[in-house]
Amino acid sequence: MKIVVIDESRARATIIEDGLRAFGDAEIFILSERSALIARIAEIEPDIVLIDLGNPARDVLEEYFAVSRALARPIAMFVDESDDEAIAASIDAGVSAYVVAGLSAPRIRPLLDLAVRRFQAFARLEQELAEARGQLHERETIDRAKRILMNERRWSEPEAYAELRRKAMDSNRRIAAIAEAVVTAHELMNGMR
Repeated sequence: MKIVVIDESRARATIIEDGLRAFGDAEIFILSERSALIARIAEIEPDIVLIDLGNPARDVLEEYFAVSRALARPIAMFVDESDDEAIAASIDAGVSAYVVAGLSAPRIRPLLDLAVRRFQAFARLEQELAEARGQLHERETIDRAKRILMNERRWSEPEAYAELRRKAMDSNRRIAAIAEAVVTAHELMNGMR
């Protein structure tokens, strides 16, 4: 497992590094400078990113939130003081775990596990949402194709659907693909008139 620790303070980074020793075979990369952070993280291709900010200023937080939004990785952020706006912004930016005043070596492993699980759960939800949107789009396309066939051929809804289904079976394609072809052909023909 590759773990990136982002911390400008070597003393705080050492605490995290000590807590990560529980992983045994983990490769730990400590980044202490903010310049070209996204590029440096991309080169490493970590499995998880830990950001320790201590008491960050608002502009520093915004910079790290930009990093968080750019990465598709579990991210745990450690800060010294609670800030409702920063918590909300971190969640919006994709931070998996936002830990206030909780930096101690024994807590690192459970917090990493939490960050990874929350990231995976969120990723599953995003995938399910994308699939649902895709299915909704397919359903809308099929409905539109049925309306086109019903209007142009004076078919009933079951007849239009049966024709789409028959064409799909004959061509070994999905009904949504046939419906898309019907809609596209209709748009082309009406655009040429």
